[in-house]
Amino acid sequence: MWFVQTKKDNTTARGRAAESLAAAYLESRGWRVLERNFRVRGGEIDLICRDGPTLVFVEVRQRENRDFGGAAASITVAKQRRIILAARHYLAGRPACPCRFDCVLLEGERLEWLPDAFAADC
Repeated sequence: MWFVQTKKDNTTARGRAAESLAAAYLESRGWRVLERNFRVRGGEIDLICRDGPTLVFVEVRQRENRDFGGAAASITVAKQRRIILAARHYLAGRPACPCRFDCVLLEGERLEWLPDAFAADC
């Protein structure tokens, strides 16, 4: 049986690799990764981490280069809303704690961490 790898398979594999790099980077800073790819209808969070007392919802974006604005430009207001929606679902029924939304951007070989990349009332 032959397996033909599709563009979607390649994109998914690159996305998982990017998330693993981001998780390793954040863990090297002393963070604890609690969840990966938390999904609810209408939204997804790539990584949910604990930074001391703060719960951090992390969006990981990878781009090969800065064509079309790069990784940061791909985090649109609509994407932020979907992340916030998923975060609210995650927080429902849990004790209140401080939280924030960070981004880890990978462009080529460069990794950039953006703490407090966007805000929301959770």
